[in-house]
Amino acid sequence: MKTPEPIIVTDLFPEVLDSLLDLLSSLSPEDWDKPTACARWSVKDIAAHLLGGQLGILSRKRDAYAYSGSPIKNWDELVVLINNLNDIWVKAASRLSPRLLCDLLKLSGEQVCDYFNSLDPDAIGDPVDWAGPDRAPVWLDLAREYTEWWHHQQQIRDAVGKPGLKEPRFFAPVLDAFVRALPHIYRNVDSKDGTVVALTISGDSGGRWLLQRENGAWQLYVDGTRPADAETIIDQEIAWRLFCKGISKDEALAGATLLGDRLLASKALEMISVIA
Repeated sequence: MKTPEPIIVTDLFPEVLDSLLDLLSSLSPEDWDKPTACARWSVKDIAAHLLGGQLGILSRKRDAYAYSGSPIKNWDELVVLINNLNDIWVKAASRLSPRLLCDLLKLSGEQVCDYFNSLDPDAIGDPVDWAGPDRAPVWLDLAREYTEWWHHQQQIRDAVGKPGLKEPRFFAPVLDAFVRALPHIYRNVDSKDGTVVALTISGDSGGRWLLQRENGAWQLYVDGTRPADAETIIDQEIAWRLFCKGISKDEALAGATLLGDRLLASKALEMISVIA
């Protein structure tokens, strides 16, 4: 078995941005108001959310502008803060026209792409909260942001009936990034050392990841041929929706195959790789 390689996605951001802008420019007025998988958010609301994320990156990270607020003590408080900020921004942005939204997305998106290109992917940055509390390499934070751009665009595409960016070079990094949350999900699962749990995501963009219990902790590996004590097999379409809270664990379970220790295997279906 070997440890997973870093996920390098910097070159993909401009293509995903161009794809988003092309998509939004093709929408009819009715399309902008269509509901999406995000509760209470329309297509226009998700576009506004993406704009808010881009402006936040430029202000908070590139410009080191500190937002003054109460210290965050735990995961639940972080989720409440993020959800509140998102809701406030989307409500405020409801006054923006679709044309202006597109113009602003292009302006801020191109600046974000330039900023990402300026970063050292191997440097240590902030934590990626759904992957654990420790500071993470910059490449993982960029991969996390890439999943945001990709999955929100996919939610718009689903809402308006347009095909998504499902080629492996776009989709595989999303799934790979999501799975980096797996050790954190299993952190409180106590098993004897040597226990192996496998997650297989079927499809052209999927793969097989292994968790092995070592010295009382779970370590993530890939390409292992060792038989697993528990294994979860899910399709890539189920996987990304599950990890983004687009479907429930029970819905995913109906389309999953569990092998070996079913209780141990089913824990993988609790993985959420977004803050919401």
